[in-house]
This record gives sequence, structure tokens and C-alpha cells, in this order.
Amino acid sequence: MGTTYKCCLIFKRRFHARDAPPPEDVRALFSLHAGGGPHMGADGLRRYLDATGGHHQVDDAEVERLLEQIRLQQHQGRARLPRLARPLLALDDFHRYLFSHDLNPPLRHPAQVHHDMTRPLSHYFIYTGHNSYLTGNQLSSDCSDVPIIKALQRGVRVIELDMWPNSTKDDINILHGRTLTTPVSLIKCLISIKEYAFVASPYPVIITLEDHLPSELQEKVAKMVLEVFGDILYYPPDSNHLKEFPSPEQLKGRVLLSTKPPKEYLEAKADDTMKEGDADLHLGKGANDDAAWGKEVPDFQTEIQSAKKHDDDASGHQRDDDDDDDEEEEEQQMQPHIAPQYKHLITIRAGKPKGSLADALKSDPEKARRLSLSEQQLAKVAEDHATEIVRFTQRNILRIYPKGTRVTSSNYNPFIGWVHGAQMVAFNMQGYGRALWLMHGFYKANGGCGYVKKPDFLMQTEPQVFDPREPQPVKKTLKVKVYMGDGWRMDFKQTHFDQYSPPDFYTRVGIAGVPADSVMKKTKAIEDNWMPVWEEEFSFPLTVPEIALLRVEVHEYDMSEKDDFGGQTVLPVSELRPGIRAVALFDRKGNKYNNVKLLMRFEFA
Repeated sequence: MGTTYKCCLIFKRRFHARDAPPPEDVRALFSLHAGGGPHMGADGLRRYLDATGGHHQVDDAEVERLLEQIRLQQHQGRARLPRLARPLLALDDFHRYLFSHDLNPPLRHPAQVHHDMTRPLSHYFIYTGHNSYLTGNQLSSDCSDVPIIKALQRGVRVIELDMWPNSTKDDINILHGRTLTTPVSLIKCLISIKEYAFVASPYPVIITLEDHLPSELQEKVAKMVLEVFGDILYYPPDSNHLKEFPSPEQLKGRVLLSTKPPKEYLEAKADDTMKEGDADLHLGKGANDDAAWGKEVPDFQTEIQSAKKHDDDASGHQRDDDDDDDEEEEEQQMQPHIAPQYKHLITIRAGKPKGSLADALKSDPEKARRLSLSEQQLAKVAEDHATEIVRFTQRNILRIYPKGTRVTSSNYNPFIGWVHGAQMVAFNMQGYGRALWLMHGFYKANGGCGYVKKPDFLMQTEPQVFDPREPQPVKKTLKVKVYMGDGWRMDFKQTHFDQYSPPDFYTRVGIAGVPADSVMKKTKAIEDNWMPVWEEEFSFPLTVPEIALLRVEVHEYDMSEKDDFGGQTVLPVSELRPGIRAVALFDRKGNKYNNVKLLMRFEFA
């Protein structure tokens, strides 16, 4: 069996394709638990499962079910053999089991919520979208409910909508204001949110509203929201501020609204409207997929230092998309009466900083609230007020959003928010690339429910509040071994990676986290092989393992051009299962390949 490639239109090159044999570590494991014999029975499989810690209190019925699943997988597509014909596992069967992502995944509790969900919302990182209605860039793409649906199907729990009057001022559109984005109706977005809110998670969906409406349209919003959501809409029994947020468990199956207190809609002036030519200029270079996925996620410590150095940059020259609190004082005084029903429906009251950023971080024990900062504002205040940010996020919600210059819908390093306790690190879910891969990976934790309980160190007040600026000692070391890969020959065309020969794959493995932990390493490239065997091991000392992510990427080496992309995944270190595991890979957009996977081993020391 082999593959043939044409060369120079005349010659043909034939490459032999052989399945790689089980790695030596797999052979040793099999021999150990099979008692040195050629077959492994139920007792041997149970011993293996107990030893690797992947299962707890495995009973006979569970072992038998797993044996049956292994047999079914082995004979998929062929006539099923009688159960007694294969009562035992051979080495190849055991290897196939280890290399099955369905039977031997890398994460504990892959589809189970296992965090304590009874604490206030401020105790959780929440899967958050930014401008959730946009299909592409921030300046000229279409607005639609489709990206909202996709986000909810992925488990996103916070959806952002920007509300503007339509052209006749009698209805509400959703669009990115003062740009060329084409609108979608509010009612269409609300109906889609209701339909898809809980398909991926039963925990609450929060709709953050950017309000640019006059009071009469605010009343219309209130009626729409009540009609669409009915009993699943949660709002406080009275109009007073919440002293403490409810828990995700209390809010299961509910939808909440979060916005700033209503104010008068101020029409955009003609000179604020962006022309189409300007949009083209602003988009510039690097908007294609290759530029997005190829760009490495910047170290957030560098961003903090850069923000301090250029803290005067944005004051008059950069438009953040959430900066509508900065209207002129005389315009604010024109505000008419506030729509009372609309105001009553707001559960999480939001605002932007008034005065200094340090003042905005002062916590009111009588009022739990949400504060929004741009990534640049956070970087600026984190330099001198890191502990105040952490303290603020213990009772209140902090939302971080992309800076206004990210017109291509790119994203930032999310750890700048997470390490300071920010619950809502808002991302452009259509901004595919390495930063978004981190977001996808982070929220694989806790069964993918969209809520990840913050580690204890971010909630402690004694003996002192956690300071992200202080160096931490190494708590544990993660050892990762990359054995082999397979599946590309099923998921890609023969000439996808190379016109004249099989691919030359290599793997990049590393950690995303605090700067001291973040690093990337890589294996050697294996030439001309659809089923590469690397057998390389890497060690990663971790100072903050609680929020660290394991990054895995496969690329195909190309001598003359840019290396080709062969798959990626990001996994929360805190949920890795020690032992040899099958690791499925995903495409650039975060969709799982049908067959592409790696065989890897994880150990903690």
C-alpha cells in the first residue's frame, strides 16, 4: 500500500504507507497490565484504568461496556463478530483504544459540570462575546443573527447587542454605529437568542446592551424583551441595585440584561459617519486568515508596559466602540425622562469609569455592578493598581473589550483579563486566530458550560490580595510527550500539503498563561509521512497552573513557502488526565477534524 505523486509531468514517485507500530511506552503498559501475556482481559483493563487515575471506582459493568466499545470500534464497517469470538484485547486493540479520542479523551469530565455553581456570578469567568452580531470586520461587514446562534452553540454565555433607531426612528436595529455595517433587527436577534440560549449549556445567558435609543424606543425594547423571553427573563424584584449577584445555579435557564442606566439617544453627527473609502484604508494589510492564525499572541506584560508608555495615545485619536459615556456635558443635560419599565429589567447595571480609573475600581458594599474597560485601559491601570483590580472583581463584574483599532475583528491576549480576575473577557468570535483558540480552549473546562469558577487565589483577601505583578514560585511541572499523529490522509486531499510528496509534519507544544509560564517548543519535522512518529518529550514548569492552557499545533514544513497548517487544540491544564491520551485537533475556526489526532502523554511532577 502506498501513494503515488506526479513529478515534472513525466515521472511518478511512489511512497510506501505503513501504519506506525505501537510506541514502546504503549507496549510496556500493555505488558504490565496483561501480566506479560499476549492478551488483556477485563481484570487487566481495570488495573490499567485504576493506575492511570482516569476512572474512579470502575466496576465490572463499566469495564465490560468499555471492552464492548473497543470491540465495536475495531470492527466498525465490517460484519460484527460474535461477542465470544474476541473476549480479550490484543496489543493492537489496546493501542487503538488509547488512540481513540471518543474512548480516551485528554480531559477529565469532558461533558460534565463539576465546579461549585452556587457562588455569586462574580466568582466565575464567563464566556463572553463582543459585537456578537457582526459576521466579519468592524467597519463594513453584515450584521446578522447567525454569528449569535453560532456563539450560543459553542457555549458563549454573554451576547452583546448595539441598539440604534432605524431610519424612520420607529424601530430598533442592531449594528455597529457610525460604520458601514448593514443592520439586523433587534427582534430577530432576540428570537434567535431565545431559541438557542440553552442548546450548549443550561446556565444563564447575559445580554449586554449598548443603548443608543430615545426613551420611547427604550419602552419598545422593554416590551419586546418581555414578549420574547417571558418567564425565562430574570430581573430583580425591585428596582434597587443588587448587593450581591445571584449564582449560576440560581439562574439556570434564565436570561439577564446588563447595560448602563438609560440616557437620551444622541444622533451621530454627519462628520462622525465613516465613508466607505475610509473603511478600506483602515482595514489595511493582514486581514486574511493566514495573517490572523500566523500571528503569535503577544505577552500581556509587554502590552502593560506599552500602555504605560503610550497612555496619552487614545485620548483624542482612537475610538473605542464602547465610549459613548464621553458625550459633551451640555448634551447630557438634554436627557428626558427614563423609560421606567426598561430600567426595571436591568439586572447587571453597568458603567464606564468616571474620573480616574483608580476611582472606578472602588467597590461599594451596597451595590454590585459591572465596569467596562478596553484592553488598553486595563493594561494602563494594571501597571499601578493590579491588586485593586483583583479586589474589585471579587464582588463586582469587570468586562474587558477589544481596543477600537481592531477593525479586522482581531483579538488580544485574554490572560491580561483573567489574571486580574476579570469575568467578562469579551472576544470577537469571528476573529479567528491564536488568541481565539485560547478562548475556545479555556472554556472547555467545567464541561464546556461557559462558566469556569475562578481559582481560590483570585478570591482570597487574607493574608493579602493576589498581586499579578509579583513573581510566583513553581507549583508543579507538566511533562508532555508527543508520540505520533494520524488522520490527515482521511481529512485532506493527497496533494493538500505538497504537490510532489507526502507531508513533513512537526508539532509545536507549549503553555499559554502568565508571562513566566508562557513558552512554545517544537518537535523535529518527519519527512514524507502521513502518520508521523516523533517520540519527543517536553517539560513546562508552571507558576500559575490553575489558569494555564496547553497549546498544541501541527504544521507541515515547507522549504520554499510558509509552513502549512495541520491542526491545533488548546486544553486547560487543570483538567488534563495524566497518562497516554488521544488528542483531537481542530481547524483554524475551531471546528473539530473528523480524524486528525495526536497520541500524547501527560505527567505532573
